[in-house]
Amino acid sequence: MTELYDVGNIYDGKWYSFRLLFGSEIMLLTIGFNFQDSFHLVDTRPPPRPKYGGRRFQQRFQRRDRDEGRRDGGRDSGAGADRERQRRERLQQQKRGQWNAYWQDKNAPRIVYNSSVDIRPEWAVLEQIPLTSLSKLSYEVGEPEDITTCGTLEYYDKTFDRVTPKTEKPLERFENRNFYKVTTTDDPVIRRLLLENENVGTVFATDAILATLMCSPRSMYSWDIVVQKVGNKLFFDKRDASFDLLTVYETAQEPIPEEKDSINSVHSLSQEATFINQNFSQQILQKDGKKFAFKEPNPFASENEEVASVAYRYRKWKLDDETTLVARCELHSVAEVKGSEILLTVNALNEFDSRITGVDWRQKIENQRGAVLATELKNNANKLAKWTAQALLSGADQMKLGYVSRVHPKDNYNHTVLTLQGYKPKEFAGQINLNVNNMWGILKTVVDICMKLDEGKYLLVKDPNKPTVRLYSVPADAFENDYAEEPLPEDEQAPPPPVEEKPEATEEKDADEI
Repeated sequence: MTELYDVGNIYDGKWYSFRLLFGSEIMLLTIGFNFQDSFHLVDTRPPPRPKYGGRRFQQRFQRRDRDEGRRDGGRDSGAGADRERQRRERLQQQKRGQWNAYWQDKNAPRIVYNSSVDIRPEWAVLEQIPLTSLSKLSYEVGEPEDITTCGTLEYYDKTFDRVTPKTEKPLERFENRNFYKVTTTDDPVIRRLLLENENVGTVFATDAILATLMCSPRSMYSWDIVVQKVGNKLFFDKRDASFDLLTVYETAQEPIPEEKDSINSVHSLSQEATFINQNFSQQILQKDGKKFAFKEPNPFASENEEVASVAYRYRKWKLDDETTLVARCELHSVAEVKGSEILLTVNALNEFDSRITGVDWRQKIENQRGAVLATELKNNANKLAKWTAQALLSGADQMKLGYVSRVHPKDNYNHTVLTLQGYKPKEFAGQINLNVNNMWGILKTVVDICMKLDEGKYLLVKDPNKPTVRLYSVPADAFENDYAEEPLPEDEQAPPPPVEEKPEATEEKDADEI
């Protein structure tokens, strides 16, 4: 119960002071009345003190400085104090730099890449495979068995082993030579092998497709692979020619923006790298006409047609008691070493602008080749891993790696060969941290998922902006008769439906209406 205890004096007829009794405590309350306007309530209690005041922090820092002074022998000046002060300044500058880098990276615009194929609304998602989970897989496969070999190889010119930036050679063009990148189901040799022996294998693919799957955890750009289930047979196919384009600067910390009009755009660099690789693989060969012929001729070439130096090795691996893999693997050249022939794969790394990559090849490749290769491993980890995987699948004895640069950073048409290096595939795989058992573990997991599917056509698609691979169920006539042309922008594509719920059936739309 509240009762009036005392009434204070009146100040100028406006303010009154009361003391009110609440139980056993007395509270002083000042109430002001403004006879002209209205009254105001005034609380005279002091504000609460903070739990941790500035004085405590000040005392703590003073105590820390005093203790550090004792460790310095009580000296407040001199060389030791200067060194300590400089050390603190360096630490503060480092922290400020870290925070600035963090906020700059946080505020930097994010580059969104498009999918390699436009996702249709009627496609259903059957599986979502996170690529992070594939890095821990492991599976051991025995030695492969050669089924047949086709094609003709030209001999490697050993003078290229002595090429340096001081004796660089212009990259030549071989426009009259034909290069074939035939998909699995269009391969006449695979068709013939199936007709001759239906049990020759259960899974069929090319080395390029297998390398893409085996090295998928390192991939950043989008890619897609068509999967066809026919009876108990499984066929992995590429959808179009864009699958054969090489990537450039894919795994770099600062990705390349997609600018169609720039010579350093993603698509322009891919075309340039593919052009360089094809010409480089033919330039390093001897011109005396000496060739190494395999059992069968090139299955894709016509008579009187100039064909690039390439051979195909059809090999099979036994994945388990019920699954046998048959793959077509490529070889590019042959070399004579100590009276015997060794098989080679040939590829080329290309420098487009040292101001972007941060390493000038002409200055460092001769004396600091390890630093150049380390930079390429950082910026092109997926491409180098795929080349190594293809060399391992084909059984090549050595892989030749060339370094090709532009004559001028703004000229993407003229190039020069700076140097060339040879590696053994197994040793190079260890250098780039490519685990062979992990490669087979990834492939075995994907094959097991696809073998459980019903007969039909499916599509494996790497998400362009997430480390995820999705398995779609697509119509039987998909990708035939120009069913899919240019990819739609990411914001115009149909989002994938949830995996837990099956999407409702929708009417099929014609490609021209999408």
